[in-house]
Amino acid sequence: MTLDIQNFTHDGRGVARVDGKAIFVSGALKGERVVAKLTAKHRQYDEAETVEVLQASPDRVTPGCAHFGVCGGCALQHLAPAAQIAAKQQTLIENLARIGDVEPKRVLDPLQGEPWGYRRRGRLSVRHVEKKGRVLVGFRETNGKYVADLSRCPVVLPVVGERLGAIAELLASMDAVREIPQVEFACGDALTALVFRHLQPLSEGDLGKLTAFAQRENVAVMLQPKGPDSVHALWPAQVELYFDIPRFDLRLDFDALDFIQVNAAINARMIDHALSLLDVQPDESVLDLFCGLGNFTLPLARQAKSVVGVEGDHALVARAKRNAERNGITNAEFFMADLAENQRDAPWAKRHYDRILLDPARAGADKLIEWFPFKQVKRVVYVSCHPASLARDAGMLVRDHGYKLKAAGVMDMFPHTAHVESIAVFER
Repeated sequence: MTLDIQNFTHDGRGVARVDGKAIFVSGALKGERVVAKLTAKHRQYDEAETVEVLQASPDRVTPGCAHFGVCGGCALQHLAPAAQIAAKQQTLIENLARIGDVEPKRVLDPLQGEPWGYRRRGRLSVRHVEKKGRVLVGFRETNGKYVADLSRCPVVLPVVGERLGAIAELLASMDAVREIPQVEFACGDALTALVFRHLQPLSEGDLGKLTAFAQRENVAVMLQPKGPDSVHALWPAQVELYFDIPRFDLRLDFDALDFIQVNAAINARMIDHALSLLDVQPDESVLDLFCGLGNFTLPLARQAKSVVGVEGDHALVARAKRNAERNGITNAEFFMADLAENQRDAPWAKRHYDRILLDPARAGADKLIEWFPFKQVKRVVYVSCHPASLARDAGMLVRDHGYKLKAAGVMDMFPHTAHVESIAVFER
């Protein structure tokens, strides 16, 4: 069918209407006329994929990866980077209005960086295809059922992205080729670690091949026979991963499966951005909620009188404490707490704080906002990886706690994907 694309969804699909019914069209951009093939019918909407572009958007560009459209790792490579960030900004503003019933006084200029070779953390799926006699290593296809047949990945740091073929060849040569479902990667400033998940014990031959690969490619190889706690080094014997935050003279250690922001360049700029917006004074106390391994807490400690970081993951809290010690920081404390539960009586929650930084997971911070005593807090900066949960929580802060949404904007943490990273500032 021939369709006129009237809008663009948050997940990177065009929207057309036929007899009033919405059709979500993959591979189509707003303002285009396309020939599309129907792929699924639903009661409220249908789905289709672009077969031919009859009238192209001026924002359409040639995708930078040969696997785009099949691999599900990216959704927006056919859209110019400037248009990508504009669409994400629009998604944020629309979510704030529709879900939170709030509007920022000011829209912040977006943070943008290099759109290629930025990803330093991720999980690659592995599939041994008997019929092809090959091993596939990559992200899932757009349908989620299969592993994309990738030779390289231009959005991943080249130390991993250019080695997908080599990793696949390594796995194909191993006895345990059918027992390795995934390989996770974590790139520090000085070393990259590959974590091989294996469902059965590895043979001496396989261990030798993995060790030789690590030595040849100058990467660390780690093994995960069971859950996350089972991860251990194969070669070298000690794996030290870290990233620097030069402006604050900080070095943060992390483990291979720890959560870290995937885009190092944007992370550094995001820290500067968040601290500038929070505007901490030297005599003030700050609370950093969902603090992880201290990504914001430790830079804050360089500016504030005192900082308290709270996180629900025991291992990350331990890492944050060690990072504070390593960097000679004595005015930061860390506590473990489930922030989805009422922590009103916890000693850290009873203290006075002048400013708060929030950086929750996708689910947001609504449970915390329900119970936390915000009356004393002058300013809140909220870093979000999901605009809908930010919008809901923004409505709560404005409606229930007497704040104004001073400013909001997006940060392009994941170029070429539909992921929207954003930041918002609330002031009493």
